[in-house]
Amino acid sequence: MTRLVLRASLLGAGAIATGASVVLAQQEFPQRPIRYIVPYPAGGSTTYTARLVGQRFTEAWGQQVVVDNRPGGNTIIGTQVLARSRPDGYTVGYVGSGLASTQLLHPTPYDGRKDFAYIASIASLENLLVVHPSVAATTLQEFIALAKARPGQINYATSSSGGSTHFVAELFNALAGIKTQQIPYKGGGPAVADLLGGQVQYMMAVPTNVIAHVKNGKLRALAVSGDTRLSGLPNVPTFTEAGVAGVALKTWHGVAAPAGTPKALVDKLSAEIGRLLALPDTREKLAAQGFDAYYNDPEQTTALIKDEFVKYAKIIREANIKGE
Repeated sequence: MTRLVLRASLLGAGAIATGASVVLAQQEFPQRPIRYIVPYPAGGSTTYTARLVGQRFTEAWGQQVVVDNRPGGNTIIGTQVLARSRPDGYTVGYVGSGLASTQLLHPTPYDGRKDFAYIASIASLENLLVVHPSVAATTLQEFIALAKARPGQINYATSSSGGSTHFVAELFNALAGIKTQQIPYKGGGPAVADLLGGQVQYMMAVPTNVIAHVKNGKLRALAVSGDTRLSGLPNVPTFTEAGVAGVALKTWHGVAAPAGTPKALVDKLSAEIGRLLALPDTREKLAAQGFDAYYNDPEQTTALIKDEFVKYAKIIREANIKGE
């Protein structure tokens, strides 16, 4: 009996010591660089927000954040790397509204509803319809007339099949009564590059990727989704103002870690993002790129993802969208 009591006491002491060491490790986190996986090529809007958050983490903790771009497979390749990483807080990655739509359109080796620990949302954004200057349309109505005269002959670029740039374009097609053809790319950067080169005629682009090109005349903006005009492009009307109501599908950027990451670390990472987004300078930087600061804590971001699965399943069914 004495031995049993002694053994139980030792086990209890060991458990307490282990728990204390875990708490201590979390309090001292991070002690080495953090990897930030982005499932798109470098240079797009996702890299912009990743670097913004990474800079904040580096300033707060003195540890470098390495942005690791892993494009391909309609974001599935990089997202899979994130899902299968060690859940120790040292690997985080980009997630967004496209996580749900991609999984609903393509077979994925992960489940967005259970294989990630959601940390926070960072920013939300609308989409801007931009055309190559060779397109003979200076207004949205002129573009619709052109598309109706050439059904299926006008191509649009997307940053991935199943992402926001795809869904907003299909929503526009349905509401405007036109048929245009999707050309999917591995990210916003390559898609915009081909649009600038005239290989495709238009794109429903996130503003970050095209504002500079609109301002210097290399692209022409016809309308922006959502309820209000962009502060950076005040002369570009909303779709409603241009005669096509209902083109509103707000997308967002967020951060997640692999499932099983300790909650204390998830909360610590999320709190730092919250402090970053509360800064006026951060909000101004985001607004200049067409973003709105959009912070949700871990629980709110998890609920947001679940809602996205319901929302996109409905859109896919009603618009009869197919994976490419």
